[in-house]
Amino acid sequence: MKALVVLDRVNKHFGELHVLKDISATVGRGEVVVVVGPSGSGKSTLCRTINRLETIDSGTITIDGEPLPAEGSELARLRSDVGMVFQSFNLFAHKTVLQNVTLGQTVVRRRSTREATERAMELLERVGVADQAAKMPVQLSGGQQQRVAIARALAMDPKIMLFDEPTSALDPEMIAEVLDVMVGLAEEGMTMVVVTHEMGFARRAADRVLFMADGEIVEEAAPDSFFTNPTTPRAKDFLSKVLAH
Repeated sequence: MKALVVLDRVNKHFGELHVLKDISATVGRGEVVVVVGPSGSGKSTLCRTINRLETIDSGTITIDGEPLPAEGSELARLRSDVGMVFQSFNLFAHKTVLQNVTLGQTVVRRRSTREATERAMELLERVGVADQAAKMPVQLSGGQQQRVAIARALAMDPKIMLFDEPTSALDPEMIAEVLDVMVGLAEEGMTMVVVTHEMGFARRAADRVLFMADGEIVEEAAPDSFFTNPTTPRAKDFLSKVLAH
């Protein structure tokens, strides 16, 4: 499997706090890597360094063989290849659902309005909210908004999708509708890095689970072996707490 994302000895501090400690990891093309671990372990920071929403202090990150650019138009181009879905949806409140999904396509990908609209409707259909296209985000449930956010990211035809706790702001009944869309993407071969507390999703969709604690990758394994036979005390302790409920 060809590597699409490579992190090599990545370090990141927030002031005195060392949040990523010498992280080295690879994400293969078409692979779904799920990052789990206790709060404050560095999972979201790791996810956000991959499209440079967080800068790093040392080490290197390459995407598709190219090092992450520092800023400017190169960084914008890279970000359009890396779809990102946040826990807080981040939709444009003053634009309709359809406009949210066409905007990046016309501005960054330079598609015609007709082309962008066709692609947007196709994706809104795919995530199950095509009938909401004319509404404003505020008129949608959290689950619907998050599905629009996924469609918006997919509209850019990204090489990889990053999900930073995409269901943590949702009510329980809405979590499943978002996870179902993500499982569908995984089955279609989309390269994905997913930070989540949803262990069922990790079991079902991950090719590999990275377990983080205190800014380090403590364990990495296929989901079956991670969930049934974790090898480190930290992972055993974590799983005993999260799987007990």
